[in-house]
Amino acid sequence: MKSLHDVPAPAKLNLFLHVTGRRADGYHLLQSAFMLLDWHDSLHFELRGDGRLSREDLTTPLPDDDLCLRAARALQQAGGTAQGAHIAIAKRLPAQAGLGGGSSDAATCLLALNRLWRLGLDLGQLEAIGLALGADVPFFLRGRNAWVEGIGERITPIDLPPARFVVLKPQAGLQTQQIFTDPALKRDSHPAILSGFAANPYGFGRNDLQPVAQRLCPQVGQSLDWLALQGLQPRMTGSGSAVFALLPRGHQPLQAAPAGAQLRVCGNLEVHPLVGWAPSDDSSVGG
Repeated sequence: MKSLHDVPAPAKLNLFLHVTGRRADGYHLLQSAFMLLDWHDSLHFELRGDGRLSREDLTTPLPDDDLCLRAARALQQAGGTAQGAHIAIAKRLPAQAGLGGGSSDAATCLLALNRLWRLGLDLGQLEAIGLALGADVPFFLRGRNAWVEGIGERITPIDLPPARFVVLKPQAGLQTQQIFTDPALKRDSHPAILSGFAANPYGFGRNDLQPVAQRLCPQVGQSLDWLALQGLQPRMTGSGSAVFALLPRGHQPLQAAPAGAQLRVCGNLEVHPLVGWAPSDDSSVGG
C-alpha cells in the first residue's frame, strides 16, 4: 500500500451543550450529544520513504503546523516508524465554526497513517495520541454518535434517527478560548440524563455557550434570526459560529443565504465512514 485517496473527515454537530461545572485546573465540565454529518473534508496520503512529513492545501490555506501534521508526528513517534507521508487536504469544512473540522482531520490522519504505515496500533492507543491533540479527536476516532461528558473524555455511543439539518456558518468565526474565559458564561447547568435526551434528541436542552457567543459575534445572532425566519428552531453548535436547525420533511425551500455566509443542508451519519479502521481494545468502542 503506497497511497490512500479521498479519505473523509466528517463534521459534527453538538445537538446540545451544557456546562455543568469547572474543575480546579480550569477545565470546564460539559455534557453534550455529538452527531456526525455527511459534510466532510477529503484527505489524500502518499507514502514517503524518507521519513519526512509534508502537506499540500488543495483548497483553503491552513496554518503551517496544523493538527494533521501534529497528529502525523505524534503517530510517527508512538509507532517508532521511519516512514513519512505527503498529506493533501481538500478543506470544505469552515474553521472556527464548532463543526469539529480540525479534530476530525486529525482523527482521519491517525486512522489513515496507522493503516498506510502498517503500525497496527489499536483504537485505545490512537485515542491516547488523539486526546493530547484535542478533546474532540477521540470522538471522531470511535466513529459513533455519542453522549459526551466530563471534559470530553467520557463517551457513550448513542443511536439517532435519520434526519436532515440546515447548517449556516456566518462569515465571522469564534475562538473557543474567548468564550470559555468569559465571566458571563453559565457554568452551573443541572446535569442531564441520557434517557431524557433520548426521548427528544433533536429538541433537547440548549447550548450554554450561545448567549456569550452572540454577544461576542453579532453574526451568530443574525444567523439564528435568519433560520428562525425560515420557520425553523435554530441553535449554535459547539463554540460556534455555525448554527443549525432540524429540517422537517416537506419544508418549503430555503431563501438565499445571507451575504458571506455558508449554507449547507446535511444528513446525519449512523457511523463514521472509517469506523473499524483500527481494532478495538477492551476500553473503547470502535467497529
